[in-house]
Amino acid sequence: MQTHDLVQKDSFGEKIFEQKIDNEIKIEPKDWMPEAYRKTNIRQVSQHAHSEIVGMLPEGAWISRAPSLKRKAILIAKVQDEAGHGLYLYSACETLGITREETINDLHSGKAKYSSIFNYPTKTWADIGAIGWLVDGAAIMNQVMLTRTSYGPYARAMVRICKEESFHQRQGFEILLMLSKGTDEQKAMCQDAIDRWWWPSLMMFGPHDSESTNSEQSMKWKIKRKTNDELRQNFVDMCAEQVKVLGMKIPDDKLKWNEQRMHYDFGEINWDEFWNVVKGNGPCNKERLDARKKAWEEGEWVREAAAAFAEKRKTKQQTAA
Repeated sequence: MQTHDLVQKDSFGEKIFEQKIDNEIKIEPKDWMPEAYRKTNIRQVSQHAHSEIVGMLPEGAWISRAPSLKRKAILIAKVQDEAGHGLYLYSACETLGITREETINDLHSGKAKYSSIFNYPTKTWADIGAIGWLVDGAAIMNQVMLTRTSYGPYARAMVRICKEESFHQRQGFEILLMLSKGTDEQKAMCQDAIDRWWWPSLMMFGPHDSESTNSEQSMKWKIKRKTNDELRQNFVDMCAEQVKVLGMKIPDDKLKWNEQRMHYDFGEINWDEFWNVVKGNGPCNKERLDARKKAWEEGEWVREAAAAFAEKRKTKQQTAA
């Protein structure tokens, strides 16, 4: 095919692509798409997948220490859900022309990122409640929007993920609610967890819109539907009301209802801390990556066995045919 013909084909493909975006028609794996659109989705979907898998670690550490058999069972189910979310998202990412091995290698090398929130330690049982209420709550605020993202496989994966994450949030809030009605020690544990997880949860939405290098284009392509700052504001408004039920306080002296804006005003995030964690210098960055690398290396024989079994079954089916 001549260069001129390739240019014409790309020009026609871009026109169709833009029409689909404008008309709220999902972009599917075999559709023409700009290379930048494909790479943006790979970055976002793989980062989301990594976050689900790495996010199993801080909670998994508490499975054996949960205060009752019921709590253990619930936490096991939640961690299992997160593993499933990672698998959905890795599969969605593969439809963009990148292998699962490539995305995981990018994580292990530090090229790909995951949510900075998972680089903080879980010190007490109340932290599991705070993760459910705040971390999963922040995730839902972003993920509900993603059920309408323009890339079809990602949007469809998010429908089920959001349903499960919504349950996780309620479960976390229930843990904190029980602690808030308990002994003075339990109440103090509840407040301490909220104090430590509040600001990292606000950081989950990413930098201010003015400093985000990807938000503007992602909004144009309808990969994102709301900006980082809009989502963060919605999250603060929600939590500022919910915390009243717990009888606890959000650790922000500047948190106050603004009648004129019809939103809560809140303090400034410590962005130096945010970027320090993103760059790999958080409390648990090394621990989290080491755990994932170890799991990948020790699981090699499972992947090899599964591949050998699949090949054997394929040969058997071909022979029978």
